[in-house]
Formats: sequence, structure tokens, C-alpha cells
Amino acid sequence: MWAVLAKRLAIRPWIPYHSPIMLQPRTLGFVHALLAVVIWSGNFVIASGFVDDLPPITLAALRWTTATVFFLPFVIGRIRREWPAIRENMLPLCASALTGVTIFNTLIYISARTTDTVNLALLAGTTPVFVVLLSRLFLGEKISLFRWTGLLVAICGMVAIATRGDLDVLRELKFRSGDLTMLLAGLLWAVYSILIKRRAQSVSLQSYLGVTFLIGVIPLIPAAIIEQGFRPAWEMTPGIVGAALYTGLGASLAAFFLWSSAVSLIGPGTASLFQYLTPVFSGLAAALLLGQPITPWHGIGFVLIFSGVVLATRRR
Repeated sequence: MWAVLAKRLAIRPWIPYHSPIMLQPRTLGFVHALLAVVIWSGNFVIASGFVDDLPPITLAALRWTTATVFFLPFVIGRIRREWPAIRENMLPLCASALTGVTIFNTLIYISARTTDTVNLALLAGTTPVFVVLLSRLFLGEKISLFRWTGLLVAICGMVAIATRGDLDVLRELKFRSGDLTMLLAGLLWAVYSILIKRRAQSVSLQSYLGVTFLIGVIPLIPAAIIEQGFRPAWEMTPGIVGAALYTGLGASLAAFFLWSSAVSLIGPGTASLFQYLTPVFSGLAAALLLGQPITPWHGIGFVLIFSGVVLATRRR
């Protein structure tokens, strides 16, 4: 069942081909990018909710171990069949594993502990900019006036949400070590997105993700064990089990399939623009699960971000 689901997530829309309703590849790419961002928004809430319960590397190790253990049995046969092609492309596979699995999410979890929420939200807005610029350099994607304008409008929306309309918040910002960590995370995610777009067609998306999950989680396990000697002890509570399942099966397995499909269909530059919607969905999830208030500035920010994404994804 999961192998069929993975195949459809990577290649086909969820609507069968014999259905009278058909989604164009570009529309399907938009849908997959949006769904991936919705799932990842919950991951930010979990990172904030468990910041005092789990060390960052341990949280990353639990997340990717869960994803790898669950997914690998369904793709091990395909990996064996494609092993000659995988071996030929081992270098980009290792690069994808380190940037997208091992380091990126770990840096986000570390940043959540060492910087303010406002800084984290604002610096997260640099990720699509990195992706757009690298897509222009390495993939030749054009940056139209619509795209630049949409980026600026979406950034204004993120600022509105982060500051609640109080510009004094921006003037009083203090940059910390976590800010540089978040910037590095954004750059690494841009590199990962470019690597997905340039994936060798001889390696299927299922095998690509299976191998990168496995390679990426291997350094996290000993790193998490070492981390235990420097962090307070923690217990495997039902809440932590739920967080591991959500981040492992949702934010890792399902969301990475969706994102990889979106990048293949619409390109990394266009797909990355949907990441500006992350604070919108994170705010809604935080309001529902953590009781954090929603202000009118959330609505203003949503309108600006949505308008910016629509504007930036216009072809003309």
C-alpha cells in the first residue's frame, strides 16, 4: 500500500488517470508544495512545544530514525534493483543526505533554542530567496519582475506576522548565534532543493529518498548518544512518541515525497515560494494546540503572503 502511495506521490496525482477530473502538472506541483508546507508547519510547532523536553540532535535522530525504519522495508527491493545507478550517483546522494536530512532540520531545532521567535520567523524568509538565486545560477530559471515583486510582498507579510505591526520590534532586534545557524539552514535547504531537481533519472524518487534517509540518519544516531552526556535526561513520554511519529511519518516521509514531487513538476524556485506560508499555518496550529492568540496582523500577513505567492508564480 505504502509503495503504491509513494509512487503516486512521486509521479502521479491522487486522482486516477481514468477520472474525468485531471490536474495539470503545474497545478499538481502547487498542490504538493502547499501540502508539504502545511505538514512542515506542524513540525515548527513541535519544535517549539518540545524545546524543553528533548535536545535538538536527539529530536532530529528520533524523527529520521522513525522515517527510515518505517520506509526502508518498502523500498529495499527497488534499491537493490537500482543499485548500479545508485552507486554511480553516490556523491550527490550523500550531499542530499547531509544537507536535507542530517544538518538542515538539526540546525532548525538548534536555532529554536538559541534565538528569538521573531528572528526565527524573519530569517526563515531567506530560504526561498536562496532557492531562487541558486536556481538561477545552477538551473537557469529566470527571475521575472513578477517573482521579485512577489518575494517582496511575501516578505512584508512575514514581517507583519512576526512583529504584529509593531515596527519597534524590528528596531530592537538583537542578532544571536542562532540567527547565523538559521541562515545556514536556509542555504543548505536551497542546495538540497537544487540537488533534487538535478536527480539522475536512472534513480527513482523512492530509491533516492530511501538512500538519503538511511545515509542521513547514520551520523545523527551517534551524535544523539554523545549529546546525552551534555544535556538533562529525558523520558519517552506519550507526547514524545507522538512527536516522533508526526515528524517521522509526516514531516519527513510524506512531506519530503510531496516536496520532491513539487520540485520535479514546477522547479525549486517556484516551489520554495510556498514556504512563505509556513508562519501562517504554524500560527493556526499554535493557536489550536498551544493556545497562542491570533491577532488581526495574522490576517494581514496572510493576505500579503498569499498575494505575494500568487504574484510570484504567475507566468506572465
